[in-house]
Amino acid sequence: MAVNLNTPNPADLLPVAGVRLGVAEAGIRKANRRDLTVIELAAGARVAGVFTTNRFCAAPVQVCKANLAAGNPIRALVINTGVANAGTGEPGLAAANATCDALARGLGIDAGQVLPFSTGVILEPLPVDRLVAGLPRAIADLRADAWFDAAHAIMTTDTLAKAVSSTVEIGGRRVTLTGISKGAGMIKPNMATMLGYLACDAAVSQALLDELVKEAADLSFNSITVDGDTSTNDSFILIATGQAGHAEITDPASADYRALRDAVVDVAIRLAQAIVRDGEGATKFMTIAVEGGKDREECRKVAYAVGHSPLVKTAFFASDPNLGRILAAIGYAGIGDLDVAALRVWLGSPQESVLVAEHGGRAASYREEDGARIMKEAELTIRIDLARGGASATVWTCDFSYDYVKINADYRS
Repeated sequence: MAVNLNTPNPADLLPVAGVRLGVAEAGIRKANRRDLTVIELAAGARVAGVFTTNRFCAAPVQVCKANLAAGNPIRALVINTGVANAGTGEPGLAAANATCDALARGLGIDAGQVLPFSTGVILEPLPVDRLVAGLPRAIADLRADAWFDAAHAIMTTDTLAKAVSSTVEIGGRRVTLTGISKGAGMIKPNMATMLGYLACDAAVSQALLDELVKEAADLSFNSITVDGDTSTNDSFILIATGQAGHAEITDPASADYRALRDAVVDVAIRLAQAIVRDGEGATKFMTIAVEGGKDREECRKVAYAVGHSPLVKTAFFASDPNLGRILAAIGYAGIGDLDVAALRVWLGSPQESVLVAEHGGRAASYREEDGARIMKEAELTIRIDLARGGASATVWTCDFSYDYVKINADYRS
């Protein structure tokens, strides 16, 4: 069961001018489920993306990167679930390119204007014939208000769809942002998330959009972990259609850009946190906030060491205040000159916070019954002060339950 996460209300998901979406049942891996999504973009839309750094990056990731690098005006995205088309060599690349060719024919555009995406089982061939056969149905379904359907059609082991909308005023015009994401396991992105798509109708230069997608990913999808595994297919795409009616944003120091940046980052964080809340088997949503570092990178090292630790995560699942596991993780995070006597650790919930460790050991004021009481909450914060400087970083994660093992043991069945 997801932690404080509900299925989005379709009425809350706002259409974005210049974007239409359509879904279909193509039988990619299982029959009678929506597993194919097409996103059509109006002429003039700008697209930027960041992708997995896994060396076994999937064939569709390779094609996406090539088409974006070529400077093609992107007009469509196609997403399938069930089969990741990763670890498939040259046949996988041929399947990804055949997908682009087929969608391009259906929409009357060039294949280089299509970005393909896949998610699902690795090391299995993509049934491209079934995918191509489903494209006409997805194209016929294209409409502006299909974000809810698309959020469901990109799911794999997710228990709930993930979608967020927001608005912001820029240049006297209302700018609409809507995004969807998917992911529940194999989540420790090293760029973005399993799959994430965020569209807005703002007018922004390509150069700024390219920078914004990186910053938004870094502060959101690059700050989550479920199990420490980086997927072969991670992709985060930011779309700006330019149809809101305001002057194009070209200055990164302008108030308009700051407003757009804040809105994009906010939606991206909400989408990323939804992935953690729906982590496979998750019962706890955990915020790991590290402060007092010399730089942000060492704060992230500590946060991820704690967030990845199976011993920490299983203790939180059991509500067992075996909090020495947190200190152990901090100690092996890789900061060679860390002064453990200066470090402090707090455990908190929305209701209270207690000091757990200081002066190199258990805080004199800490009582185990306080830790046990806090750990029963569904939302928890581990706050760590390194006492080394002014940098900080936050990572979101979840616990490990019995169900995580069950879900991944049976993933292909």
